[in-house]
Amino acid sequence: MGSSRRDPESLGDLVREGRWTHGPVEATLDGARLRVTAVEGSDAWRHTSYGFVHDSEHALLAPMRPDSAVQVSFVLDYTEQFDQAGLFLRQSATDWVKAGVEVSDGAPQVGAVVTHGTSDWSVAPVPEWVGRVVGLRASRSGDAVVVRARVDDEDWRLVRVAHVDPDASISAGLYCAAPTRAGLSVVFTDYTTTDPDLSLH
Repeated sequence: MGSSRRDPESLGDLVREGRWTHGPVEATLDGARLRVTAVEGSDAWRHTSYGFVHDSEHALLAPMRPDSAVQVSFVLDYTEQFDQAGLFLRQSATDWVKAGVEVSDGAPQVGAVVTHGTSDWSVAPVPEWVGRVVGLRASRSGDAVVVRARVDDEDWRLVRVAHVDPDASISAGLYCAAPTRAGLSVVFTDYTTTDPDLSLH
């Protein structure tokens, strides 16, 4: 990775320069929007509580520098159990973070899964976000990544502070998955890279 490499600054850049972890059914760039249709059964999880390993999410990723941030946004218009979309950071098959909105128990939940060999999951219900544009931002600095979320132009809220290896090569970008059904289609409305947040809270 040479010093002249420019970070992707838009969805179009990410489509041209990024790589899918697993290809979706379809990904169509229409102007400034990217519609991604997920494969039935796609998901990302390792071991904890459920006993299985799922490594089939659709994450479109580009290299993420230390001391930088990646931000994505999407329309929250999906409703089926475990439908999910948001932001994905990947170091390896056993070390990754996904953050976004996942439908669970009949309600959209903002949260994150942090995986270092095994996965954990934290969520908070956000039923008032349905039909609106959700933003996710991951700020990498030192040995931490700070995840924040918001809806429309409201204030950012802290979702998670998670450990990352400060020397690791990490890729980041957007993702979606549909563990329980066919036909999930997510419209991503923005992607950008920026400076990391200065504060943890």
